[in-house]
Amino acid sequence: MIILHICPLCAHASRFYAEDFQRAFSQCSECGLVFADPSSHPDAAAEKAVYDLHQNDPGDDRYRAFLARLAKPLIKRLQPGMEGLDYGCGPGPALAQMLSDAGMRMALYDPFYAPETAVLARTYDFVTCTETVEHFRRPAENWDRLAALLRPGAWLGVMTQLVISRERFCGWQYKNDQTHLCFYSLTVFQWLADRYCLELQQVDRDVLLLRKPGRPI
Repeated sequence: MIILHICPLCAHASRFYAEDFQRAFSQCSECGLVFADPSSHPDAAAEKAVYDLHQNDPGDDRYRAFLARLAKPLIKRLQPGMEGLDYGCGPGPALAQMLSDAGMRMALYDPFYAPETAVLARTYDFVTCTETVEHFRRPAENWDRLAALLRPGAWLGVMTQLVISRERFCGWQYKNDQTHLCFYSLTVFQWLADRYCLELQQVDRDVLLLRKPGRPI
């Protein structure tokens, strides 16, 4: 029997979406989020063990080119001296270094590698969140926090691979990572933009910029 779950993003009912030999996935009937069965979530130690294997070297040109797909369009919308937060920076905060090199003032947060929560008590001119939102165990809480970090006129830059269709999802390598718990489509991002009164722009196939209305402080 397929057990359906309440959506962890908007708390509406879900429906069965897909299943493989590792996990079952549901899709929310309201916001469209696809998410893994909560019983299949790895514990914190297993999750960190996966992250410790990541090669996120700030000096790696290929990794910097990957991150530049978010950094370049974001920098075009910023002014030197603006304050930003790299949310989910990981063990090698390459994106923060790239933005610092462009004249921005950067703070870091990561629950495993930079867990200082004082940085979450402030607001910023921009927040980056690269290859992070798919790891959210409690996406409603995380998205509330991300929205609260934005000053008027601020930008939120997100990078995550997007769900295209159920057929593609079933053969999608991205879903096979056991630390990937939530999967977003453009429909979900539009729901998020509406929920938090943000303006949504897609600048690459898996790069989204969301802007909080208002004039920068």
